[in-house]
Amino acid sequence: MFEGRIDRRRIVMLGTVVLLAGCKVIPQGAPEVAPPPAPAPTDALPADQARHRIALLVPMTGPNAAVGQSIANATTMALLDTNAQTIRITTYDTFGGPAAAATKAVQDGNKLILGPVQAEDVAPIATVARAAKVPLISYTSDAAVAARDVFVMGTVPANSIDRTVRYARAKGAARFALLAPGGDYGARTSGAYAEAITAQGGTLTQTEAYDRSNTSVVSAARRLKARGGFDAVLIADGARFGALAAPQLKAPGAVSPRILGTELWSGEAVIGTTPALRGAWFAAISDGRFKQFADSYKTRFEAAPYRIATFGYDSVLLAVRIARDWKPGTAFPLARLSDRGGFLGLDGPFRFAPNGVIERALEVREARAGGVVIVSPAPDKFAD
Repeated sequence: MFEGRIDRRRIVMLGTVVLLAGCKVIPQGAPEVAPPPAPAPTDALPADQARHRIALLVPMTGPNAAVGQSIANATTMALLDTNAQTIRITTYDTFGGPAAAATKAVQDGNKLILGPVQAEDVAPIATVARAAKVPLISYTSDAAVAARDVFVMGTVPANSIDRTVRYARAKGAARFALLAPGGDYGARTSGAYAEAITAQGGTLTQTEAYDRSNTSVVSAARRLKARGGFDAVLIADGARFGALAAPQLKAPGAVSPRILGTELWSGEAVIGTTPALRGAWFAAISDGRFKQFADSYKTRFEAAPYRIATFGYDSVLLAVRIARDWKPGTAFPLARLSDRGGFLGLDGPFRFAPNGVIERALEVREARAGGVVIVSPAPDKFAD
């Protein structure tokens, strides 16, 4: 168990409760009186009736410890920046076992769990938390783990793809093709892509799958190009695979077919160094506020934050807002997470659908020589 207060050296302070056995000074000549029995040892958190208890479940040891530390630091920043006096965040290490971390968090009286990071940790944590009626706001991007009491805060492929398809349709694209890898991610993006195209009145004309373990993406792209009949094609994978496939789909400098990417392309340098990707569109979280956050983070913790750290910061902003009308010691007001007006964070506006999956206001970027430019800024609020 790690407290959410963190010093400049990025070390999470270990909260301990020191129990002192009672002792009594007996005057000389007075009859001896047996002292009261010492209280049984416990490592539970002390009573705290004035603040909301919120648990942060992230890896603090093991191979992903740096990521967990970065998120924990960001939650501390959010508490300091908002001067939140009614929220207490305690960090629990998921590396030793997500279920064990969740059990300790529930025993300590936490009413909301932030985390975990990895999708495979959600189920064991949710099983424990659900029995105690404690909801989760996870940092994973896997929409499949979402439930009535499990909220997904990571950027999901469907959100990014929908924004990109909307933009492409507005710019005249009507016939779409898909190049997708096998596996879960490919399946999720394929379904989201087809749904987005239908919703916007377009047509999905061609699809090709490939094995990510080898260069079959090149062969798949050539087959797709040979069949033709499309004016935009989504490469549903990271930028490295996009750089391999794009030269097979269009000549450098050609406008058509328009290459479309996913949220995985954000921050990838290869986009600006691959001529065939110039003109490609993809949607991502706005970085408009990230630099200021990163500068403040470096000042406080003498290191650069992981990009995912903003999820930790924004989840605390959400909790601070809800805490205004949430009585300490009572169950977390779950219905507040479905507010259609959403919440505003470092990464812009966001809200949760009834199924627990996040919807973000994303910007659309276009690949250019040397980098990307924003061609459609993220809206500052939701229209509906």
